[in-house]
Formats: sequence, structure tokens, C-alpha cells
Amino acid sequence: MKKWNLVIDIAKCFNCNCCTLACHDEYFDNEYPGYASGMPKHGQNWISIAQRETGTVPMVEVSYLPTTCNHCDNPPCLAAARDGAVVKRDDGIVIIVPEKARGQRQIVDACPYGAVHWNEERQLPQAWPFDAHLLDKGWTRTRGAQSCPTRAMRVLHVEDEEMQRIVAAEGLEVLHPEYGTAPRVYYRNLARFRSLFIGGAVAGEIAGVVECIDGAGVTLEQRGRAVATARTDAYGDFKFGGLDVDSGAYRLTISDERFAPASIDVELRDQSVYLGDIRLAPRATAAHESAGRPAQDTHSIQL
Repeated sequence: MKKWNLVIDIAKCFNCNCCTLACHDEYFDNEYPGYASGMPKHGQNWISIAQRETGTVPMVEVSYLPTTCNHCDNPPCLAAARDGAVVKRDDGIVIIVPEKARGQRQIVDACPYGAVHWNEERQLPQAWPFDAHLLDKGWTRTRGAQSCPTRAMRVLHVEDEEMQRIVAAEGLEVLHPEYGTAPRVYYRNLARFRSLFIGGAVAGEIAGVVECIDGAGVTLEQRGRAVATARTDAYGDFKFGGLDVDSGAYRLTISDERFAPASIDVELRDQSVYLGDIRLAPRATAAHESAGRPAQDTHSIQL
């Protein structure tokens, strides 16, 4: 049997909030018996966008993570509900039945993702019902997917075997797989929301003038092995992205035929590292001043 799934591409989300607004437009002050009661005007977003900033000015990365009810195959809210207040449909959608759920705040507390909201005025737990009332009328996309200008949201109505093939082929992930809830909301490029970077700007003195160094070679090493290489751009900037949180010690080596090589030790913990301006010494000057010493200039930076 075909079931509904939602795929969200983190790389395409730029926080326009069109999905959030479309959801609010669909459910605020509207009643859909058997599916959802009207959501409050303020205080709830059934589709929310989390934001993560890393780095320091002028090198900053911002990533966005749309979150909503995951329509789990093993939903904790279903186990916590009484009197059929939560149902798991054969097509994969989880519905909090408004006519049966009144007063059952334990449904809110049961969700480990915080995706179930409490409507104080109605004394009702509420969550995004996958726009099931529209899909049951023949729609093939949710309001959020329909309104997304970058197509960051993709609705798939496929059998489980086909969905698992897509998961494997596209490297899709779910939030907190350790919860064991088996979500039907999948994410592409989820690593972008978790990853860090190491970056900086390289400059040197040429003919008495300090200039940005374009085309300098930069190598990132860890445990004696090169993990990435790059060249500085016209502004002298370089950046190595996609690094894991708490991945430990790295060594950065910068080389340009006009300058003495330099290396910097960096400890990567829970924040990206921007090294700022890195000034290279002219090769001739460095050779004269470093007689009897290694030519390499090593710095240690720990954040």
C-alpha cells in the first residue's frame, strides 16, 4: 500500500517561512472535522523553522531546519492517547482527532520532538495533520510543499519498499533515529545543519604593500593525513566546511611560492573557527631571520 512521506532538503531552505504561513492560512480559524480544529492566531507554528548560526563575522554560515509532526510509524502520542484520540492511518498519516482529544494534555507531553502543541483556549492537543483533508480530496502536495519557492519540500506517495530505496539512493535521514519512532518526515543534507567549518583570510606584503593573496594553497590535515585542500580566492579567503562537531585537532598549512610556509593548529569543538587575517612573511625575509630555525611558523588556536 502506498503511504505518504515528506522529504525536506536543508540545502534549499532559506527561511522564507512560506510553508509556515501556508500552514497557518490553512488551519487558523478553520474547522476540519475528523482532521483538525482551528489553530490559534498566535503562539503556535505547526511547521517551524529552526535556525543555526556558526562562525564569526565576516565568515558566518546560517542553516535552517523546517520541523513539524513526523507522522511516526511508532508514534508515542498514539500510545499516550485515550479513547481513540490519536489514530495512525493505513496511509501513514497520524491524526489527533479533535472531537476525541479534548483535555488530553498527555498527548503533548508524549511527543519527544515537541511537535504537538497545546491549544489552551480549546483545551486541545494539536499537530500538523499532513494536510490529510486535502490529500483525501485528491491533492498530491501539501500546502507547505506547494508554496515553497525552492522546492525544499517534496511529498512522496509510495510503497515502503520504494521509499526505502529513495532513502538509500539520496542519503536521507530522520531526526533523532535513536527515539525509535520511525518518522515519515525525511531530510536531505541534514549534515549541513550539524557541520562546522574552519576558515580564514591570507595576506602578505608585496612590494611594500600588504595585499590579499590569491591562489595560495591551503591544506587541512588531521592525524597526519590531508583531509581537504583549497586555494584562496581573490580576497585571500578560504573555508573548509562539512566538518564534524568535536572532531578535535587539525593542522592548517598555507603555501605560496612568494612567501614562507605557515601552519596553524586548530581545535574544533562545538563552534566553527574563523582564524581572521593570516599574514605570511616574504620568503627571502623569513629565510634571513630564521637562520638556524625551521622555516615553518606554527601557531596554536583553541576555541
